[in-house]
Amino acid sequence: MTDPADISVTLVDGYVDEPAHFGVPPYISTYPRYAAGALVDAGVRRERVTYHTIDELREDRGKWADVADADLFVYIGGMTVPGKYVGGTPAEPDEVRELAWTAEGVSVMGGPIRFGVGEENAGAQEMERQDLDYDFLAMADVEAALYDLVRNDLEGFENRYRDTDELDRWAEKGAFVVEQHPNHPDYLICELETSRGCAYRCSFCTEPMYGDPSFRQPESVVGEVGNLYDRGVRHFRLGRQADILAYGGDGEAPNPEALRELYGGIREVAPDLGTLHLDNMNPITVVKWPEKAREGIRIIAEHNTPGDTAAFGLESADPVVQEKNHLNVTADECFRAIEIVNEEAGWRPGDDPDDAPTHGDGAANRLPKLLPGINLLHGLKGERAETFEHNKQFLERVYDAGLMVRRINIRQVMAFEGTEMADEGADIAREHKKRFKQYKREVREEIDRPMLRRLAPVGTVLPDVHLEYHQDGRTFGRQLGTYPLLVGVPGERELGQTIDAAVVDHGYRSVTAVPYPLDPNAASMDELTAIPGIGDSTAGDIVVNRPYESAAEVPSPEIDFATFTGGYPVDRRAD
Repeated sequence: MTDPADISVTLVDGYVDEPAHFGVPPYISTYPRYAAGALVDAGVRRERVTYHTIDELREDRGKWADVADADLFVYIGGMTVPGKYVGGTPAEPDEVRELAWTAEGVSVMGGPIRFGVGEENAGAQEMERQDLDYDFLAMADVEAALYDLVRNDLEGFENRYRDTDELDRWAEKGAFVVEQHPNHPDYLICELETSRGCAYRCSFCTEPMYGDPSFRQPESVVGEVGNLYDRGVRHFRLGRQADILAYGGDGEAPNPEALRELYGGIREVAPDLGTLHLDNMNPITVVKWPEKAREGIRIIAEHNTPGDTAAFGLESADPVVQEKNHLNVTADECFRAIEIVNEEAGWRPGDDPDDAPTHGDGAANRLPKLLPGINLLHGLKGERAETFEHNKQFLERVYDAGLMVRRINIRQVMAFEGTEMADEGADIAREHKKRFKQYKREVREEIDRPMLRRLAPVGTVLPDVHLEYHQDGRTFGRQLGTYPLLVGVPGERELGQTIDAAVVDHGYRSVTAVPYPLDPNAASMDELTAIPGIGDSTAGDIVVNRPYESAAEVPSPEIDFATFTGGYPVDRRAD
């Protein structure tokens, strides 16, 4: 029998995107961390475990040797919801198959890819279960499969799910793998699991395949955060759950005390964290137990970092679609849940929480603490022309009521075996694709842009924007967190650095911003003219009359320049 200590392992992260789990950079999902922990727990030495992202392999073909030479090659990936990504590009099926062909040792594939594979990573298609030429496909927990495979001399395993004791061990033992991520430590956010499974059974969703909700204990999650923090991680998201409000309860009703223990514990073990966000919150929980939900939301807003988003799975405001797909919340109920989150967490740092939601004149120049994000899914059973109008009217109602949502996610269904939508396939989505594109454009123009102006008006400060790429003479970046705004800054600045920025203009789902605080003695013409009210002539006057001792001296008759200079003045005349 092979000594596990002698086994070499290469893990390749092809990225995951599930209804309640995300792992596209700058995120790292739980899968590679728990897989690494399971391997070490089975006797593999840490120094014999190599981790690569699929983007690393694309950029450096030399790293494919790690795939070829490993005794055990593990691919982790799978997309069960379609999306568009900036920080990384998920592996396509042809790449996944090429990895299997390259591996000379035993090859294992796992993660949500077990639910099915399409022709590409996109919506409006059927997903078929395939092994893509791997020796083994883990049809339950890939980490449990790897533990058993190593213990069985790489000869096989029974598909099974891990237990809670294994999860605790593997989360601790696998924290080391984050140090091998190319984004570590500054631009990496760790997805954290609080539970799996869902109490509801929507027709399209893969999360119920994990069964009814099962929760980790607060000390388990807090301990994992502490281990990751000790490894240099400063950014975290409680994203691996169907409903954060149900954490620690019966799977449906809120448990504020469990949330207080969870969030308070995280703050204790990670005192200098940079990001603490969440993902999913079920709107039906908010309206069925409003008082407990309000308390839970207040606890979250007390401990989180600004710009947080609670994804609300409305999916459709059409009552016909709701009934045919067993959707658990009506449009009226979702509207009420949006109101409650706005009232309890829609305040900005520096504002009085009792005044929430805060926006408009007098509101602080930061993003709100926590807002809903609306998910709308098309191609579901019963979809008709009226469905698109129901959805638009719902979004208009939210905006007209003076409420805020952080983002509106509109996508088309992916039909997976094991869900009710497998019988329907993606025919409905394909049939309505032309209408879908027109409707999506209308929502972006009529709802998204005005909502973004309300959410992040001119002058809003966005701390710690990480600059990622250049395009059309501008530099684009994002903050770390849940659904961060895409931020375009005039000029081509050095990539990889982090700056604070102040919003000056709005797109549909992105903003233009200038560095904050903006130094009028150093600002470029492009930065100056990006500010509303400053044209070429005024910008020229500002440049010609430098230097300035204070913002009040800057010749900008149409605006208060101090909005963008922050703590300025700096006495430049003494230089």
